[in-house]
Amino acid sequence: MSLVTTEDRGAVRVVIYANPPFGTMTAAGSNEMYAAVEAALTDPGVRTIVVTGGLPGIFIRHYDVGELSVMSDALTDPAPPVPPREPGPRTPGFLDLTDLIAAADKPVIAAINGLCMGGGFELSLACDLRIAGRDVTAIGLPETRIGIFPGGGGTQRLPRLIGEAKALEMILRGLTVDGVGAHALGIVHEVAADPLARALEIAAELASRGAEGLAFAKRLTRAALDRPLAEGLADERQSFLAVMRTPSAREALRASRAPVEIQQA
Repeated sequence: MSLVTTEDRGAVRVVIYANPPFGTMTAAGSNEMYAAVEAALTDPGVRTIVVTGGLPGIFIRHYDVGELSVMSDALTDPAPPVPPREPGPRTPGFLDLTDLIAAADKPVIAAINGLCMGGGFELSLACDLRIAGRDVTAIGLPETRIGIFPGGGGTQRLPRLIGEAKALEMILRGLTVDGVGAHALGIVHEVAADPLARALEIAAELASRGAEGLAFAKRLTRAALDRPLAEGLADERQSFLAVMRTPSAREALRASRAPVEIQQA
């Protein structure tokens, strides 16, 4: 049975993860979702991507603890030298999936429609925007409760969202918050009664805008905190001239010579 299904809503590709009965992420699920996101990124008809859960009350519960236990048992101490990578295709894993989402040149929105912990939360952190349901009961990183720590990007991405102090508290204590609490902390951008419907509205809004402009904006903004200001400004100025040369920018500028409509944040 496939763990990932997709639906097209105009120029929006919805990627749905469901691993009954618990909704945990697995190696097989990571590989399937990687393939689904990669297909959306290479499809010129898809302008934005929405990721959501397919089980009632579950976005992605967390990464499968049984798989992690088997991985732990297979590790030797001390660690052996890393063997050279063999030629040929490699099966993408969970870390490849989060890297793909974060680096995607199309906007990716997480519609958090239920439990979202551990690896599920880390996947949402790789997305550009996060919309949580008002009735979501648990969003967070509980890994320290079982003797490990967030290893899928959580220790790096969460502090960039909410600051070091609050991120340390959540990670060290293994805390979770509900949807409203996640919004108060700045973890999610909005809460909604129907997070998928709201994510689709935003995705359609973004799909109506120039693809190149969005791609440049995403890349530059994501890199802003990881390099000196002068370097970022130089890249921004070169990229601005590059996007101004694109047909989509020229067309949009010609059509929008009137003042830009104000849109409240």
